[in-house]
Amino acid sequence: MREILFSLWLPLLLHNSHFFHSNSQKTLLLSVLFFFVTWTKNKNMKSSSSSSSFLQLHNNYNKKERCLNMGILPPFFVSSLLVTVIFILFILYSTNPLKAMSKHGLEQRLDSIKPPNTTTTTSSQGDDFDEIMTCDLFKGHWIPDLKGSQYTNSSCTTIPTSKNCFHHGRKDTDFLNWRWKPDQCHLPRFDPRAFLEFVRGKKLGFVGDSVARNHMESLLCLLSKVETPKDQYKDSEDRKRIWYFPGHDFTLMILWTKFLVDGEERVVNGSSSGVFDLHLNKIDKGWSRDLPGLDYVIISDAHWFFRPIYLHDNTGVVGCVYCNTPNVTDYGVGFALKMAFRSALHHINRCKKCKVRVTLVRTFSPAHFEDGTWNTGGRCNRTSPLSEEEINLSGNEWELRSLQMEEIEKAKRVGEKRGNRFGVLDVTRAMLMRADGHPGEFWGNKWMKGYNDCVHWCLPGPIDIWNDFLMAVLRREAALVSW
Repeated sequence: MREILFSLWLPLLLHNSHFFHSNSQKTLLLSVLFFFVTWTKNKNMKSSSSSSSFLQLHNNYNKKERCLNMGILPPFFVSSLLVTVIFILFILYSTNPLKAMSKHGLEQRLDSIKPPNTTTTTSSQGDDFDEIMTCDLFKGHWIPDLKGSQYTNSSCTTIPTSKNCFHHGRKDTDFLNWRWKPDQCHLPRFDPRAFLEFVRGKKLGFVGDSVARNHMESLLCLLSKVETPKDQYKDSEDRKRIWYFPGHDFTLMILWTKFLVDGEERVVNGSSSGVFDLHLNKIDKGWSRDLPGLDYVIISDAHWFFRPIYLHDNTGVVGCVYCNTPNVTDYGVGFALKMAFRSALHHINRCKKCKVRVTLVRTFSPAHFEDGTWNTGGRCNRTSPLSEEEINLSGNEWELRSLQMEEIEKAKRVGEKRGNRFGVLDVTRAMLMRADGHPGEFWGNKWMKGYNDCVHWCLPGPIDIWNDFLMAVLRREAALVSW
């Protein structure tokens, strides 16, 4: 039976010559097999010649002979041992079982196991960068990501209490397990070490309201994984903050401003009225005085424009927002926001003392109040993202985003003539889907109990993706100009 099995197995094995890398391997295997077949044949001959006397001899065995016969190996054991030896020799001599396969064949094999119509996530950094240069990073969807956040509310000590949602009792964590996937490419995860090397010796400033600060706080948490920053400056109102990373000589700051342009609240009988006067021809010095020292600027604003405002130019009042004043045209929030951005970007473009390498506009970050507004019981208690079919790309949020995009395009055209770079962090579409990422009731404001925060974002949370965008866009803009 063994001869039949080996007569079938041996030609098949030898026919598949790609298993062997040299003739010596074939020779060795043939020698071992020849020994095994010869041994088996001799064993069978001895067994047949002694079969007639086997019973008599067996009956005459004494105890000593039985003990000695225990040393004789059973044929099955010997067969197994020889087969094992054969394969051990085969493995030792087979240094590369794929060597005989052509490169084309290997690529075909790998392609056959790739999922269809997807972009591989194992691209090199160079491939990722090539994609970033041409891809629309901001058109995509959220996909599950079990890696979660790169930091926690315990590992990052600079999270402000109002954004520390878990500290204030939020229990669900699924909102951390999603990642933005552009339709046409792969968006690399934020790399804090690479980012700090990119901005070594530079200064980066966020210009805007409390949502701009929210973004800066997210970036601070991510960078703190590599180096602990020094809290270098804080003004009396804790609105202007400067952090310094001595190991990389990098300065990060927030320059707080309500409107980008000069704005003053009217005071009536010694009390704040909630009505503002905006001078569209004057830039807020709260941020513009620090502009000449910055290398990178991320500018944003919007939420302060949703209140009664009177708009001024050199001639006086030219319009309003929510004013209901006779003979004064109400131009709406969009017009006021557009004019403020136009003035701010124009100021950056004509700043002769400035050394700004790249200016980025971060588009409108939507709020998600449901069942009311911020002061009428509105809440945001979702625990997972909305789908693209559930968001409204024709609402006020998208209109404000479009107006900002128009102004950044105008600034680009002017800046190209002067060597200034402008880009965009177009977060609006992605964040419209993230109604689950706000603090809601978990923000711990003891002066406004009963009110929900559906404007800012939990840390950690979906806002961290803004820094994936930031790193990708900064690299793209920097690559398009030589300094």
